[in-house]
Amino acid sequence: MAVQSKRRVGILGATGTVGQRLIHMLRNHPYFEVTALAASDRSEGKRFADVCNWKLPVEMPEAVKGIKVFGCKPPLDCDVVISSLPSDIAAEAEAAFAAAGFPVISNSSSYRMPEDVPLVVPEINPDHLDVIPAQKKNRGYDRGYLVTNPNCTTIGLVMALAPLQQAFGLEAVMMTSMQAISGAGYPGVASMDIVDNVMPFIGGEEEKVEVEPQKILGKLTGSKIVSAPFKVSAQCNRVPVQDGHLESVRVKLSKQATVEQVVEALSNFTGLPQELKLPTAPARPVIVRFEKDRPQPRLDRDAENGMATVVGRISKDTIFDFKFTLISHNTIRGAAGAALLNAELLVAKGLL
Repeated sequence: MAVQSKRRVGILGATGTVGQRLIHMLRNHPYFEVTALAASDRSEGKRFADVCNWKLPVEMPEAVKGIKVFGCKPPLDCDVVISSLPSDIAAEAEAAFAAAGFPVISNSSSYRMPEDVPLVVPEINPDHLDVIPAQKKNRGYDRGYLVTNPNCTTIGLVMALAPLQQAFGLEAVMMTSMQAISGAGYPGVASMDIVDNVMPFIGGEEEKVEVEPQKILGKLTGSKIVSAPFKVSAQCNRVPVQDGHLESVRVKLSKQATVEQVVEALSNFTGLPQELKLPTAPARPVIVRFEKDRPQPRLDRDAENGMATVVGRISKDTIFDFKFTLISHNTIRGAAGAALLNAELLVAKGLL
């Protein structure tokens, strides 16, 4: 695919954990260059290098160090905005940018569930982008629009559910997560709370995971997205792991299947990003492992540059049909990488 010139990207929430990941992933990108950074009012007017507490184990890219930080309101010197703002700030800021003519790709939860806003995982539901014209009409947007990616726990789950839904249909899902501390941002959970401990509550998390998969795996009908009818029950826990959300999953399928058929459906799963060879797309979006003690966060979260979901321990279940364990990198596939892959898909579809 020929890309004429690089699109200029503005990042909202640039100093945060996900903003930093985005900046790192966008260095030397074939489609995009970072030209604008926005953060809280206290950072406004200062050089990015002077206000960002850089936490990644790689150097801050030279190209962003001298960029002056703006507040999270339009205009910004860019063609597209990627947002990783907290939801309380995101609702107003993202709508303002869309109304001002900016395509907004959001990692925040504010606009995931309205039926005219696509909640996109490019391997699964790229066709949901076709709701954008209806959204523009409904909301009075001219050139701007909103596209969202899922919660970091949801995305690992749906990557494993999509192939099963395609092959066998889904009736019900039960999921228990063991989530990394990086999911809470920086400084995140107090060390006195998380060391030698598990926190059995993450505010709002279970509610998101219990509704987002059905929208992603739902159907675009006319001018709105109708959620799939299966049910999800989720219990979410914070554990003392740096990166990578581990999930124990049980599924009830619509059709009978063997373990071998489930393994085959997961292993062979690919989508439009693989067909188009998008720069951030994993060659294998779902990787199945057969060792009895895999996947593990430390060993498997970085598979395919952190963009794959790794599934293991697939077996028959005594109550549902099958059970398995998966790992997904929460700040890469679950956040920054998800938004970036959506941006690449929008370029491929001629929407950016």
